[in-house]
Amino acid sequence: MEIVNVSEYEAVAKQKLPKMVFDYYASGAEDQWTLKENRSAFERIRFRPRILIDVTHVDMATTVLGFKISMPIMIAPTAMQRMAHPEGELATARAASAAGTIMTLSSWATSSVEEVASTGPGIRFFQLYVYKDRHVVAQLVRRAEKAGFKAIALTVDTPRLGRREADIKNRFTLPPHLTLKNFEGLDLGKMDKSTDSGLASYVAGQIDRSLSWKDVKWLQTITKLPILVKGVLTAEDTRLAIQAGAAGIIVSNHGARQLDYVSATISCLEEVVKAAQGRIPVFLDGGVRRGTDVFKALALGASGIFIGRPVVYALAAEGEAGVSKVLQMLRDEFELTMALSGCCSVREINRNYIQTETDMIRSSSRL
Repeated sequence: MEIVNVSEYEAVAKQKLPKMVFDYYASGAEDQWTLKENRSAFERIRFRPRILIDVTHVDMATTVLGFKISMPIMIAPTAMQRMAHPEGELATARAASAAGTIMTLSSWATSSVEEVASTGPGIRFFQLYVYKDRHVVAQLVRRAEKAGFKAIALTVDTPRLGRREADIKNRFTLPPHLTLKNFEGLDLGKMDKSTDSGLASYVAGQIDRSLSWKDVKWLQTITKLPILVKGVLTAEDTRLAIQAGAAGIIVSNHGARQLDYVSATISCLEEVVKAAQGRIPVFLDGGVRRGTDVFKALALGASGIFIGRPVVYALAAEGEAGVSKVLQMLRDEFELTMALSGCCSVREINRNYIQTETDMIRSSSRL
C-alpha cells in the first residue's frame, strides 16, 4: 500500500511494533482528551487565501537561532527510538540532515550524543531532563556541546511523569537489549521492572521535582549554548522565561502525555506569541500532521514547528527512508499550502491568512 500522507504511518507502525512499544509511543495521559484536542484544534482553523499572486517560486527556507534550514519543520525529541527500528536515532539524524533541517535528540535516546554526531554533519539540538544529581546534568550538557549540538531544549513540564494508563497496563519498560545510551556509564542507563510503568518509577527516582526558574539561570552558567524552554503554555510563563534568559520557547504539552485537559498547543500559541512580543522566537509541537498545520502555526506567530510521533511511526515502518518521506510529504504539503494561500516566502505568512473560532465568533457578533 502506497503511503500518501503522514498519518498513514501510524497504522503500519501499530502492525509492526510490539504492543508495549506502540502503546508507549501512541498514548497520552489519562483520558487522552488533550491527545485528541491537539489534532482537532488544528481542524477548527480555517484559511483566508489570497488569489492571483505569482507563486512560481515558493521559498520555504528560514532561520532558527541563526541557523539556516530548508523549511520550518523540525524533529522533536522522542525517547528510545531503537524500540522502533534497530538504527533508531541514527536513522532519524541522517534523514533530518539530508532534508536540511534540525533534529532534537532526547536525553532518553537509545543512541548517545557522540553516536548521533558521528552520523555526519547536521544542525542538532539536545533535549535535557534535569536529574537530581546535577553532576550528571553538567556532564551531559558538556558532552552535547562537545559533540557539536547547537542548543539545549530544556523540558520543563515533567517534575513527575504524567499518568499514561497503557504503560501501567503493559508494565512498560525499556527492552533488555537497549539502554538509555547517554547514561550508560553513569549506571542510569537501565530501567527496572516495575509493578506499573517502569519509566514512571525511573522518573520518580531520578528526575528533579524541585526544578525551578533559578535552574534555567544555573544552566546558563554551565553552557554557552542557547536554551529553549520546552513546555510553556501561558503568557505568565512566557514572561518568566524571557526574564530567565531563554533564547526561545517551545509551546508544548509533551504530546499530551503529561497533564490531561490542558488546551491544544495550537490554541495556546497566540497567547504565548503575544506575551513574547517578538523578543524571542516561539516554536510549537503537538498534533502537526499536515502541511496545512505548519502554515496555521506560522500564521499564529510560530517561527517553526517540531514533529514527534510521525517520526517514530515512520521509523518503525521504513527506517531512515520513512523519516525522510515524512519530512518530504510535510514539505510538499506546506509548499502547496503556501502557493494556494498566495505566500511566496515564510516571512509573508501572517495572521490575516487564517480565521480561528474566536475570529468567527467575533465576526458573527458584529453582525
